[in-house]
Parts: sequence; structure tokens; C-alpha cells
Amino acid sequence: MQVVRDPAQFPFLGQAVVTSGTFDGVHLGHQKILHRLLEVARQSGGPSVVITYWPHPRLVLAPPLSHPQPLDLHLLNTLDERIEKLREYGVDYLLIVPFTREFAELTSEEFIQQILLQTVGTKKLVIGYDHRFGKNREGSFEYLSQNADRYGMEVEEIPREDVDAVGVSSTRIRKALQAGDVQTAHRHLGYYYPFTGIVVRGKQLGRTIGWPTANIEPQEPLKLVPARGVYAVMATTAAGTHHPAMLNIGVRPTVGGDVTQTVEAHLLDFDGDLYDQPLTVDFVARLREEQKFEGMEALKAQLALDAQAARQHLIGG
Repeated sequence: MQVVRDPAQFPFLGQAVVTSGTFDGVHLGHQKILHRLLEVARQSGGPSVVITYWPHPRLVLAPPLSHPQPLDLHLLNTLDERIEKLREYGVDYLLIVPFTREFAELTSEEFIQQILLQTVGTKKLVIGYDHRFGKNREGSFEYLSQNADRYGMEVEEIPREDVDAVGVSSTRIRKALQAGDVQTAHRHLGYYYPFTGIVVRGKQLGRTIGWPTANIEPQEPLKLVPARGVYAVMATTAAGTHHPAMLNIGVRPTVGGDVTQTVEAHLLDFDGDLYDQPLTVDFVARLREEQKFEGMEALKAQLALDAQAARQHLIGG
């Protein structure tokens, strides 16, 4: 997949089969659009193109945080995660349009002319049900269909019944993760929810009780962190090795508590130095809520039970 981050550098294709959207999460609903995009591209012999935007439009257009109902700015994917998921589907080209306030002012007609036609060379556009584009979301499938001949471009919309049958949205996934329901998120995403960060030095309290942890500092500050609690996760190191692990999200109340929330993983049957390296964890199951224990012995006993439960979820024993 060729990734282009500047529309001015995109190679004009002429017969492109295109879809457009934020694709936050690249979930099952998005995957339905991608499958159809690739199917049409194979039938027509044209290259497949995904147009996406960064930063997420919500981050640019959101009201101030003092607004009585601020928008949820948490993201399901970092840009790198989104790129890799789209690459897995075999898309030929990915155009990442820098989303600015100036870009948001483009009318639907300007977007069609400047991006779809002049920049990409779109021959056929495949979009999801009720997809909107252009200033104030004025553009629609109906507008495109009515002007298709003028543009010399075919337009196909994924039917509403197909979208409803999937029953998936980024909002539903976000709510599931915020409740700690990572298994529902997994069903809607079609893959385990990932979280990547750099391993930094913490208080190293886990090491003193025989349960050393990797303190993960997120690479993307706006990446959604699931609800506080203890989870079974699969950890992937910078070297590409995979390890079953248990992970705690919270403020460590038993050992005095932290002001800020931490994300800490204990890799089972692992002995090595992870400091200053990236570590990715895929959330498989939530084991329990974070809780305060009466003392260190009680905490250690629970950690042993957590490790056993994590093994059962991850490796069956």
C-alpha cells in the first residue's frame, strides 16, 4: 500500500475506485465498505484508494472543553494503527488529508472537484450509508448521484440494511471500552483492541513483591484507555515476541495510590529489560475491577489468582 500524506503529492490515477472516511477503529462496519471497495476495484481493474483524515475532524471542530456537552475526543486508533489495518486489507493507495479548519470550509462541490476528481482521478466512489462530506456535512449520496454524469463518476452506497445488519459503530465500541467490556469491543472490531506505549520507569513497587510490571506511557495521548481494572492481555515487544500478560489500569490504591492513572503490564514467564522500548498490549478479557486490599500479602495472593485467570483466557491453562 502506498501511503501519501499530502494531496499535492498524490499520483493522479484516472480510473481509481475510492472510498472516504475517518475509519476510526477500522471496525466491522468499515471492513464491509473495504471489502466492497476491493471487489469493485478487481472488477473494474482500477486501483483502490482510501481517503482518510488526520487529525480526526472532531479534534479540529470540537467545541471548547467548557462547553456544557463537550464531544468525546477519545480515539480508537492511532494514525499508525489505522494505516496498518488498512494495509492488511490490501488497499493500493491511502491518501491522508491533513484536516484543518481551512479544509473543513471546503464545500461539497469543492471537495469533489479538488480531491476526488483533480487529485485522485476517481472513476467510482463507494461510500457507507448516510455518509456526509463538505462544509457543514452538506454533501450526500443523493447529491453525488444527481451529478454523477457531470462528474463522469459512478457512485455506490452500501445499503442501509447492510450497515444495520452489522450493528457496529465507533461510538458503541468506545462505550464498551469505557465500561471495560473489551470482549464486546473485540466482537465489533473483529480484532483485539490494541494499546501501544513506551515502557518508562515507575516506582518499581511490583518488583519488590515479586510481580515486576512494565509501566506503559501511551504514544498517542488521545488514544482511549479502557476502564480501570485488571485485564488479560497479549503483549508484543519491540523485538516482535508475544507474551501472555496481565495488566492493571488504575491508581494502585493498596500501595498508597497515585494521583494520575497508570497502565502497567506484568508479562508472564518473561525476564528481560523493556525500558524505553515500545510495547503493545491487545485486550482479551477483563478479570476484575481495581480494588484496595488490606495489605501486601492479600495483594500478592490476588495477583497470583489474576495470573492464573489470565493464563486460562490466553493460553488455556
